[in-house]
Amino acid sequence: MINPMSMMKMMQAKNKFTENHPKFVQFLSAAFSGGIEEDTIIEISVEKPGQNRITSNIKVKQSDLELLAELKNLAGK
Repeated sequence: MINPMSMMKMMQAKNKFTENHPKFVQFLSAAFSGGIEEDTIIEISVEKPGQNRITSNIKVKQSDLELLAELKNLAGK
């Protein structure tokens, strides 16, 4: 069972993240609103100050979707 105080702290952190990065939250909502299906490509880039950007991507497989479903079940959602 989740500690109510921990849950409250997580909700406050989520709200702060949403406040700090509203466009990113909107992007995630739009990108994942219809769910993710097999063969979807997810790409991420990271650029640290003064360093070159690095980028990687994955092509979602059925086993990835099964893992996500199991994690969702564990979280009780």
